Amino acid sequence: MRLYTKTGDKGQTSIIGGRVDKDDVRVEAYGTVDEANSFVGKARTELIDPRFSNVQEELEKIQHELFDCGSDLANKKSNRPFKLQEESVEWLEQRMDDYIKQTPELERFILPGGSPAASTLHIARTITRRAERLVVSLQKHETIHPVCLTYLNRLSDYFFALARYVNMILETKDVEYIRSAKVFRSAKKKSKDEE
Repeated sequence: MRLYTKTGDKGQTSIIGGRVDKDDVRVEAYGTVDEANSFVGKARTELIDPRFSNVQEELEKIQHELFDCGSDLANKKSNRPFKLQEESVEWLEQRMDDYIKQTPELERFILPGGSPAASTLHIARTITRRAERLVVSLQKHETIHPVCLTYLNRLSDYFFALARYVNMILETKDVEYIRSAKVFRSAKKKSKDEE
């Protein structure tokens, strides 16, 4: 097997259902998903502490789902079934809720960073946001699998929640943005207001 095919030497690439220019927004979208996936892989190499074995499993699951998302975004055929399912979005929400319950309450924006693994998760978060923006651009002109957009939106939030959890386990304090107003409503205050 050869890694090079020479078919893209003139600036085009194959997608499911045809060929497009390599700077096509569809290619930009699934290429950015692939970039996020690479940083998830990097985060996994930084989470070798046994306390993160469950996180390792979660991130491996997410890497498979990101491949599913990329495959769905590369698909122009209307009769081909999509791979990414709504259950993946619901699972992300459950995991996020769990991490949020375990970490200190947040009132202000925080600086991306902390431990090496948390920093990498923040990079994955921002790349996922970029992928989401590209998918929004793509859907203005072409039909896409709607679960991809929802999944990317939740996934970036998941990476934020997980980065905070990782810092907490490693006893690395989040650093608040010094000029941030109080932008997050306290869960305690929220429940009091609802009484």
